[in-house]
Amino acid sequence: MKEIRLQKFMALCGVASRRASEKLIAEGRVKVNGIIVAEMGVKIDPEKDIILVNNKKIRLEQKKVYLLLNKPLGVITSVSDDLHRTTVVDLVNIPERIYPVGRLDYNTTGAIILTNDGDVAYKLTHPSRGVWKKYLVDIEGYISDEQISKLKKGVVLEEGKTAPARLKLIFRTKQKSKVELSIHEGKNRQIRRMFETLNRKILKLKRLEVGSIKLGDLREGEWRYLSDKEVSSIAEQ
Repeated sequence: MKEIRLQKFMALCGVASRRASEKLIAEGRVKVNGIIVAEMGVKIDPEKDIILVNNKKIRLEQKKVYLLLNKPLGVITSVSDDLHRTTVVDLVNIPERIYPVGRLDYNTTGAIILTNDGDVAYKLTHPSRGVWKKYLVDIEGYISDEQISKLKKGVVLEEGKTAPARLKLIFRTKQKSKVELSIHEGKNRQIRRMFETLNRKILKLKRLEVGSIKLGDLREGEWRYLSDKEVSSIAEQ
């Protein structure tokens, strides 16, 4: 962010009007990086400088935004990429700085939430919250009842056994099977590795839901803001 005059920053933070902010500065009640500022015209960097008014830190409150993106295939779940590949943030053209909550593999599509609210990100990703995430999984070949049972009970990965999963069989043939699988963990490439333990190759993987937030009919590459009701539901999860 560009440098701005101290009194303007104070006004933007809701401390007081610019004129009243100038009065506070003149009275020596404002500090910049621990030093009292008593003159007008001082410029500060809101992202680097620490501003105290009456010994209380003030900050520019960024508008909190929450949105749902249907991540396409071949898009990176990141804010930036050293290889200059397209990221989920590249697909969302808004002025606020946002970041993805959790991750989706490069070859996985579907629901990814982006926000600038750290509290919401924590509630959706911290293991103690146990937020369920539902996926639609296309599998090569026929998935047996025994394999379905193993997935439901949990399978052993390199770092330990997975928590029990929820699974609904959509259809199965000799060539291909399709299931809905829900998990509440977030191990790296977890679903793909779960099926690898069964010698089953995933053909397509799409996330349908994150907690109570549903992808619905949102098309790949499209995004929408979460409703107030959806944001409130995250706090209750």
